[in-house]
Amino acid sequence: MPSPTLSTQAPPGAEAPAAPGMNRGVEVVTLGCRLNDYESEVIRAHALAAGHDDLVVVNTCAVTNEAVRQARQTIRRLRAERPEAHLVVTGCAAQIDPAAFAAIEGVDRVIGNAEKLAADTWARSRLLHANARVMVDDIMSVRETAAHLIEGLSGRTRAWIQVQNGCDHRCTFCIIPFGRGPSRSVPAGEVVQQVRLLAARGVPEVVLTGVDLTSWGTDLPGTPRLGNLVRRILRLVPELQALRLSSIDAAEMDDDLLRAFAEEGRLTPFAHLSLQHGDDLILKRMKRRHSRASALALIGALRAARPDIALGADLIAGFPTESEDAHAANLSLIAEAGLAFVHVFPFSARDGTPAARMPRLRGDVVRARAAALRGGAQAALVRHLEAHLRRPAPQEVLVEREGTGRLADFTPVGGAVLSAPGARVRVRLSGHDGTRLVASKVA
Repeated sequence: MPSPTLSTQAPPGAEAPAAPGMNRGVEVVTLGCRLNDYESEVIRAHALAAGHDDLVVVNTCAVTNEAVRQARQTIRRLRAERPEAHLVVTGCAAQIDPAAFAAIEGVDRVIGNAEKLAADTWARSRLLHANARVMVDDIMSVRETAAHLIEGLSGRTRAWIQVQNGCDHRCTFCIIPFGRGPSRSVPAGEVVQQVRLLAARGVPEVVLTGVDLTSWGTDLPGTPRLGNLVRRILRLVPELQALRLSSIDAAEMDDDLLRAFAEEGRLTPFAHLSLQHGDDLILKRMKRRHSRASALALIGALRAARPDIALGADLIAGFPTESEDAHAANLSLIAEAGLAFVHVFPFSARDGTPAARMPRLRGDVVRARAAALRGGAQAALVRHLEAHLRRPAPQEVLVEREGTGRLADFTPVGGAVLSAPGARVRVRLSGHDGTRLVASKVA
């Protein structure tokens, strides 16, 4: 399950909001996962190339009911702020329920997830004057995903590249396959071409992302695996400083990828695992394809391959039928697996999914269990931060923006000595504030 984020991307050079009634260029507001971040940059590039000068696009998420509520709220706020702009809604929530978003007052156009990435969708003559307010086709009929060569995400020191889209699995809680369609991969040659472009332009770190990243290649000739792609990128783009993976399905790790963690220093020592739960019965009811034991075995193999690796995971609290014992197993997984970064999701019943028809827990129980998981996650993060402080050698930080950056294992670091975005700085660490390490001086 992707982790929701919120970001706004405006045209380069935009320094201050325009006065009411004035054209304000292209504004893309992103709700949802990092894949949406990448796709929003594609949208922005297409819209600017088409010459739009007063366009607002909301790229929505559908992972939870809260994400859909946030999308509606964001749309209404933006319409009030920019009453003259052409307002377009796209993304997973729009794909799944286009009529509901078309019915929101002030929405000019609703565009599907496949259509939003096509340059001709954003042609002014088509977008501004189309007869149909809804431009959403059947996502299940989409069979290809094209590479989109972008220069990187505006104002960021790492670029995210979409190498896969869609999902062929049917976890009982997840609505995303109905917003993204079947699994489809970008051919390796196109991925390498984009990585080479970004590396040549000085992007210090590239992140491979997708809806079900570890299924990359299953639809390509010869059915290559993700490890093959990682090896190929690192071999063919020697100038790339660092390569990172966004998420790994515990049931899909291939041997070549495991060897890459062990042998490729430029593959960063971080893995975010799609675990979802720590109890075997709940995992079966979720229709996950791993068990607790197999997840822990994978974690052991990753640590053996890369002792300095940091691990993150998604966990769902209060899944239907979850007993006290199942909740305890979920909570204990955090410490047993040695997780550093945990995203906790209270169960959210999505209409159209099998889990929505299962016997649900009371809302107060779900909230209490989510709070307990967050407490376990916070304790795990503190253990991780303190472990870094016990390491005697200076540590290298990639500065993301002034005053903040991350270690290779994705641990956040703050401090005034981090002053040059995009630079790699060796620092000494003096402590932590419970959420990030503190860099006191340059080593």
